[in-house]
Amino acid sequence: MMQTTLKLAVALIVSAFLFGCTSQDTMDDDTQATVVDQSTSADDADSDDADSIAMVTEDTNWEGHALDNPESLLSTKTVYFDFDRADVRPQDRSTIEAHAQWLQSHPNARIVLEGHADERGTREYNNALGESRAKAVRSLMTLIGGSAQQIQLLSYGEERPANRAHTEEAWAANRRVVIEYLTRE
Repeated sequence: MMQTTLKLAVALIVSAFLFGCTSQDTMDDDTQATVVDQSTSADDADSDDADSIAMVTEDTNWEGHALDNPESLLSTKTVYFDFDRADVRPQDRSTIEAHAQWLQSHPNARIVLEGHADERGTREYNNALGESRAKAVRSLMTLIGGSAQQIQLLSYGEERPANRAHTEEAWAANRRVVIEYLTRE
C-alpha cells in the first residue's frame, strides 16, 4: 500500500510540474522516452492498484462494462482544450488519470488518442496542434502508469469536427482529444 501511494505521489508531482507551466511547447521524443521509462509496468501493479480502479468504476447497480458506466470517470472519453493550447486543463486530469489506471490494470487494453482542433488556422497547423494535444494526454497517462505501447496517437486536426457551426461554442467542442478503446479486455 505504501509503495503504491508513493508511486502515485511521485507521478502527481511530476505531472503537476510538467503540465503546470504555461508554455505551449510539447516534449520532444527523447523526453517522452524518459517519461515512459520512469512509469511502472502493469506487471508491477499490486492489488492496491486494482482496488483504486474498483473505487473509480464500481457501481453496484451497473451491469454493463466498466468503461461504459455513466457514474464512472471512465465513461468520459473526451478531453477538451483551451484555444490554441495543448496543455491538459486541471478539470480533465482526473478523467485521464482514471483511464491511465485502467490501462495499468489491464495490460492488454489498447487505445487511440485522437487529437482534434477547431477550424481556425491552417490545415498543417491544426494537424500539429491535434497531435500535440494527443501527446499531452499520452504523457500524463504514461506518468500515472499506462504503457506507451498501449497508446496510439492520431491527429485529425480540423477534419472531423464535433460541431460544424462557426461559433465560439462549436469551436470549443472541436478542441479535443477523444480516447477510443481498440481493445477493452
